Amino acid sequence: MPKTRAELMARLAELGIETTTVDHEAVFTVGESNALHAEIAGGHTKNLFLKDAKDRLWLVVAECHSPIDLKALPKVMGSARLSFGKPELLAEVLGVTPGSVTALALINDQDRRVSVVVDRRLMEYEIINCHPLENTATTSLRRDDLIRFIEACGHTPRILDLPGTGSGT
Repeated sequence: MPKTRAELMARLAELGIETTTVDHEAVFTVGESNALHAEIAGGHTKNLFLKDAKDRLWLVVAECHSPIDLKALPKVMGSARLSFGKPELLAEVLGVTPGSVTALALINDQDRRVSVVVDRRLMEYEIINCHPLENTATTSLRRDDLIRFIEACGHTPRILDLPGTGSGT
């Protein structure tokens, strides 16, 4: 069974990670969440759950406005050709639904099937905002605590300059 939001919050507290969570209407896209960005300070994320041609799974955690060139991404990450993971696979591995993909869902990847890539541009923010396993809330935590959480879930995040992030588009 995937962890609940309450179980996630308990794990964050157990790790000594301070958070602030704001409940809001469900948002499914970065465009829908733009209004929240003015209300909640810090870097906001967009998350891509991807599968490569060799069946490796990837979670790309990027700054919400970073354009990402999916055709150039495999070379940067060292993966095969990428496509979006199916909703059923997302639910199986990360325990969330489309629109709720988040770095915090790594708590559900007990088998460590996912490789994690974090956008270097996101690391410029002291505070990072993520969904707490559901897209009806936003949880804010410190950048270093997000990395510590990812590591506590058994993953080693790779912080990379993602293709398209430097273009300003």
